[in-house]
Amino acid sequence: MKQVEILVIGGGPAGLCASLAASSLGAKVLMCERDDVPGGQLVKQTHKFFGSEKQYAGDRGYQIGQMLVEKVAADPNIEVWTDTTVLGYYEDGVVTCEHEGAHVKIKPQRTVIATGAAEKFLSFPGNDLPGIYGAGAVQTLMNVSGVKPAERVLMVGAGNIGLIVSYQLKQAGVDTVAVIEALPRIGGYLVHASKIQRAGIPVRTGYTILEAYGNGKVEGAKIAKIDEKWQPIPGTEEDIKCDTICLAVGLSPLTELCWQAGCQVEFIKELSGHVPITDDFLETTVPGVYVAGDVSGIEEASSAMVEGRLAGLSAAASLGYGKDVAAEQQKAAMAELDELRAGPMGERIRMGLEKVAAKGGAK
Repeated sequence: MKQVEILVIGGGPAGLCASLAASSLGAKVLMCERDDVPGGQLVKQTHKFFGSEKQYAGDRGYQIGQMLVEKVAADPNIEVWTDTTVLGYYEDGVVTCEHEGAHVKIKPQRTVIATGAAEKFLSFPGNDLPGIYGAGAVQTLMNVSGVKPAERVLMVGAGNIGLIVSYQLKQAGVDTVAVIEALPRIGGYLVHASKIQRAGIPVRTGYTILEAYGNGKVEGAKIAKIDEKWQPIPGTEEDIKCDTICLAVGLSPLTELCWQAGCQVEFIKELSGHVPITDDFLETTVPGVYVAGDVSGIEEASSAMVEGRLAGLSAAASLGYGKDVAAEQQKAAMAELDELRAGPMGERIRMGLEKVAAKGGAK
């Protein structure tokens, strides 16, 4: 049985920042990451971040990831286990994982769950054909493995992920024949939409995919315009020739460990699925268990990093570390989150957080 002060589950942007924040107050941290290199989604993000200097504006995602990983590796208070899959959280607070070919038990005093999210899928005829990917998987193939994933792509979804990956496909020499979006308007940031439109990639709002077809692999797709009841409009069907269909239809929080830990978990549409109920300090309804990042609601990586910092500070402070500075740093992190969630683009998140508060928490 390995005894630790703070266990951080997940080495993405939230987990890295949680580890660094907890360590900065003097706590000892074990961070478990299932991949061979920490960084999470940052590893494959080649676009520049924007916002303020506090959120690394102007730096590319992979550069931010490298910087955080280097800081963690150099921190004597942080132990990192890579290629480590956390398997379960038990009633007595014991966490089990697979590490270096062995089944290991960990007994943390505090736990930060930063497990991220998984891509959503769509049901339509032919969706099991080879050549249908999630947008994140395509991004991994291109930006991590250096593989050109297609020749002609139909992108389904015009949120930030769909727009960013469409542009990166263009940079990789892939022809994105169209981006279709069921909503009447683009869901992602204008800066990303403008880039792909300048690159000549058409964006079709109010459209959905009807089916994929092909002999043993994707050869094309049928799309159609939809009405206000989300039903295809007869006579608007189109045949799109492509060898790959890329689905960018959202993410779902990976809350399995929260369920296992006994946290109160509720379905909140605005946060993209079932999420744990938390207080202002990101502590769940199970004392000593904190969450950060997409597991607590889908947002941008900038918000995940700040949430990670807040959760790490909160976990360390609850152990008695940093009594003189923790409260001030926590307050600053909360103010930073409020900034990131301000304005029209943050309205959905604010609505979701209001529901969290109404159900017993106040994130």
